[in-house]
Formats: sequence, structure tokens, C-alpha cells
Amino acid sequence: MSHEFELKTNEQILLMRKAGLITAAALDAVRAAIKPGVSTLELDKIANDTIESMGAKSNFKLVPGYFHTICASINNEIVHGIPSADRILQAGDIISIDAGAIIDGWNGDSAITVVVPGGDPKVTAARERLSRVTEGSLWRGIAALAKGKRLNDVGVAIEGYVNSQGKFGILEEYVGHGIGRSMHEDPPVFNYAVRGATPKIVPGLVVAIEPMVTAGSELTKVMPDEWTVNTVDNSDAAHWEHSVAVHSEGIWVLTAPDGGAAELAKLGVTVAPLGE
Repeated sequence: MSHEFELKTNEQILLMRKAGLITAAALDAVRAAIKPGVSTLELDKIANDTIESMGAKSNFKLVPGYFHTICASINNEIVHGIPSADRILQAGDIISIDAGAIIDGWNGDSAITVVVPGGDPKVTAARERLSRVTEGSLWRGIAALAKGKRLNDVGVAIEGYVNSQGKFGILEEYVGHGIGRSMHEDPPVFNYAVRGATPKIVPGLVVAIEPMVTAGSELTKVMPDEWTVNTVDNSDAAHWEHSVAVHSEGIWVLTAPDGGAAELAKLGVTVAPLGE
């Protein structure tokens, strides 16, 4: 496993924070618009308008062959769902929204999962729990980045938490990544324990941590559109992601408006902002 990747300076991390906050704003705007009867294409426009109104551009649109601002993945779709006017949200659906922004040459990348209000209470409760477990694993992975010595500590923390919460599947084919001048950089960030030495956690390391968890099997299939990734067993899925920087003073969640302070405080981690 190669350990060569670009470490960012504190000044560069400050520039990435700008991209992170714009990404967060886009996701907040989408979250506020999620309700029964809304199409995923409408959500895509909301995200794009938000990003462009803040002087940035969608970095998803820079991916060859992809023409949208968000990925919108519903129910048994895990990641990379393509927005469409024909994809109308129904009460009780679980939807994952992945988005990113680029400004001044630096990238942000983040994802949320939302359960659409209404629907069958039993189904809704199960989907809410799946989302909570996935988000909880994300924050434990971030806390491990703050406390750990090597990047594998993140995967160990995510896997351990998910497994402690019941029978869920953790995707192995799709993982987190470094982020900076490009949206996807080295090193890979696994959501489970891996063998061998992984990179050391050092100041300048900036990564996107993104657990993808299913209510059933972790096995996936790519749909005929060549983008959307579904569960093989048609079980529900959730996806949460933040871009996170390790810097000279500590840790900072670039795509969280509060830098991750509230959630990380629950896990015994103090956020260390730069220049704020």
C-alpha cells in the first residue's frame, strides 16, 4: 500500500474550509427541501444554485461522464444515484445525498442521509436507525482520526461501532479517500480493518471519511446506467461523509459548520479550528 500523498499546509487547509462550508450549505438547502412529491432533479438544482450563488462550482460535474451536482440514492441504492425528473420522493423513503464544491482550486465533499417524512412507521423507524448507525460510525471514525496513530484506526472504529449496533453490512468495494486539489486523492480510507501498515496520521492529512452501510448484505451491483450502485439483496442503504483535516493544532471537520465540535465533544474530542 503506497503511503505517498500530498500533505496540506495550514494555509491550504483554510482554503479547503471555504469549499467545505459551501458544500455544507448545499446539503443543508437540499435537506430542507426533502419531502414527498419532490424529484431528485429538483434537489439537484437546489444544490447547484446554492453552490454557484457562493462563487463555487460543482466538482461532481467535473467527473467525466457525470452531469449533475449531486448523487441521489434512494432506498436500496447505495451511492452514485443519478438525479432525474422521474425519481419522485415518496413518504418513508431513505435518500442519501452526496455533493461537493470546488473554489479557488480546492475541493469539499460530503454526504447526508435523510428519511422522507411519513410512510409506514415500522419501515421509517428501521430506516432512521440505519441512518443513525451510519452517521454514528462516521463520527467515531473521525474521532479515531483525532486520537489514532495510523489511518487504519479509522476503519477499526467504524467497523467496531457498526457491528456493535446489530446486523448490518459495511461496503468494501467503495471507500473514503484523500481530498485536496482533486476531489479523489490518495490515501484510501477504509471503513473496516485492513491488514498491513496504513499511513501515519500526521498534520496535513486531509481525507473524506464516508461509511456506506446496508441493512443487509454488503454485496453490490452496478445498474445499467453504469453509475448507480445498488444492494444485491435489495436491502436499504445509508451514506454519511465529511471532509476532515488533521493540522498542526489538532483536527477540523471542514464540511461541518461548527467544525464537528458538537458531535466530537460527545466522543471526548475537542475541535481545533484554524484562524476562526
